[in-house]
Amino acid sequence: MPSGTRFLFTAAAFVVVVSGMRAAADLLVPFLLAVFIAIICAPLLFWLKRKGVPNGLAVCATLVVILGAGLILVTFAGTNLQGFVNALPEYQDRLAEKTAGILRWLEELGLNVSTQVLTETINPGKAMGIAANTLKGLSGMLTNVFMILLTVVFILFEASTLPKKIAAALTSPEEDSLSRLGGFMENLNRYLAIKTFFSLLTGTVVGVWLALLGVDYPILWGLLAFLLNYVPNIGSIIAAIPACLLALIQLGLGTALLAALGYVAANVTFGSFLEPRFMGRRLGLSTLVVWLSLVFWGWVLGPVGMLLSVPLTMIVKIALESSEDTRRIAILLGSGAVVPPPQPARDD
Repeated sequence: MPSGTRFLFTAAAFVVVVSGMRAAADLLVPFLLAVFIAIICAPLLFWLKRKGVPNGLAVCATLVVILGAGLILVTFAGTNLQGFVNALPEYQDRLAEKTAGILRWLEELGLNVSTQVLTETINPGKAMGIAANTLKGLSGMLTNVFMILLTVVFILFEASTLPKKIAAALTSPEEDSLSRLGGFMENLNRYLAIKTFFSLLTGTVVGVWLALLGVDYPILWGLLAFLLNYVPNIGSIIAAIPACLLALIQLGLGTALLAALGYVAANVTFGSFLEPRFMGRRLGLSTLVVWLSLVFWGWVLGPVGMLLSVPLTMIVKIALESSEDTRRIAILLGSGAVVPPPQPARDD
């Protein structure tokens, strides 16, 4: 088949798949969340099985851990979110007053700035509203908790027997398909485990730091930092804006600068220094790919798709890396320069 015809068929198949995903988003998003939770919890399941715990009991123990973490999350984050949503109009009014004060100060310096133009162009209050709507959309998705947990249970039950089924299904055991699949799953589990660990550290440090500064709803901002840490480069900026604005409104400019300093310190320490050392830079994505994946998955799957955009793109990248035929595409998605492998010497 000519290369042009093959490209057209591939592009048409891509359009059909994306259209189907967008049409089935209501069904697909809970399933993706379940897969995401199951992959994160799979290491605990396998560790229990290595200790001799039966499969059913290990799955039940893992489910208890998931339920406990979910109960803590809903109890603390739900209360904080509701309180912040109720207080949001007051915060936006106070922010508008501070903006008017800045305009008066600029006018005293001889700089005439139109209030309407500034309000329409730069409206910091919208950032706080966007943060609240994002968290509300995520909490609304979690109302399907029964379906998500049930799917997680079935995935965990299948996790231990899936490699054997694939090995039995392969017609040619000597092929390296099973080894490539094993490498893909190992890299994926490693990526998600490391990313979740450092995201949890980032959210905890941010929440504790904001609590020490006296900023309202520190648990809510820690949760937002934890979730958006899955979106590198721009996720930490999006998470920091509403919390720093709230610190400015509530406690003044000095506290807002200290809050921003805490975000910078946490993200530089964990995201730029420690995380690449554990994860390996070859698993990174370029900044452009991160932004495009955020826009693409958000358009296809909504707010939850934006949250899972980088993990989903990382799954695609790791899958592409597992095959020699598609490794070039994975290199294009990666960050930094790639040193080509040495070419074998030719006999002249």
